[in-house]
Amino acid sequence: MNKTKALDLAKNNIIWIIGCVLYSFGVNSFSIPNSIAQSGITGLAVIFNHLFDFPVGTVNLILNIPLLILMWIYLGKKLVARTLWVTVLLSTALDVTAMFAPEYTGDKILAALFCGLLQGSGLGLIMVTGATSGGTDIVGRLVHKRWPHITVGTIVMIADAIVVGSGMLVFRSIESGLYAIIMIFVSTKVIDALIYGTGNGKMLMIVTDKADEVASAIVHSSPRGVSIVPATGAYTGNSKNILICVARKHEISGILKTVKSIDEKTFIIVSEANEILGEGFTKSI
Repeated sequence: MNKTKALDLAKNNIIWIIGCVLYSFGVNSFSIPNSIAQSGITGLAVIFNHLFDFPVGTVNLILNIPLLILMWIYLGKKLVARTLWVTVLLSTALDVTAMFAPEYTGDKILAALFCGLLQGSGLGLIMVTGATSGGTDIVGRLVHKRWPHITVGTIVMIADAIVVGSGMLVFRSIESGLYAIIMIFVSTKVIDALIYGTGNGKMLMIVTDKADEVASAIVHSSPRGVSIVPATGAYTGNSKNILICVARKHEISGILKTVKSIDEKTFIIVSEANEILGEGFTKSI
């Protein structure tokens, strides 16, 4: 491992630790004390904690192991190593911070807001590095690989809805689910702001040797179209194609994953698109 890679790995680990700690404080200081349902695998771990007093972090790790094994088999070992490590860090942070995290039991709306803020900040920092904390994201990828016509985002949303609904039943409170919706909304907005900025949309310029395959995958896995523009490399003189795609912020992550799954060597530029006029966006004047 060269010096640059070592520094990048060290930097990423610091970011992951900070992100996991922030997320853990959101769970232990605001979610659990106020019986606010959680989404994802952490949500299931919180349910087990409520029913059997099992440590949230330990259960989170145990529940992720079968998903990581399936990920190894069907999606490749390269994705597993980083996801496993971040999952271990998050699970450890959940159990360690539970020992000393202050518990807020005041206004539940404030609890939901700050839970979403902390969790969104934590997950956003993790995702900025290209990592994931596992959970329903793995489920989404696995199901999408088996049925490509179903987008990862749709699968994750359905899985999270099931977990939140289960939390409502366990906590015997409809309010638990309503507060969860507030928490998830705030968390999503914070993640989007950290990863994609605050503009109205993004424009992707994708330079790849597999233009037709990548374009087809984007069209079938997202609601966005793609334009293919021929190009020539000034240094190499090689002919390539540039794909141009405009999408909303929350769609970018899925598109990037789709592109990388086909061509890991692709060169991608993501830029702000403050005003987008046309079908699927703002109507033309």
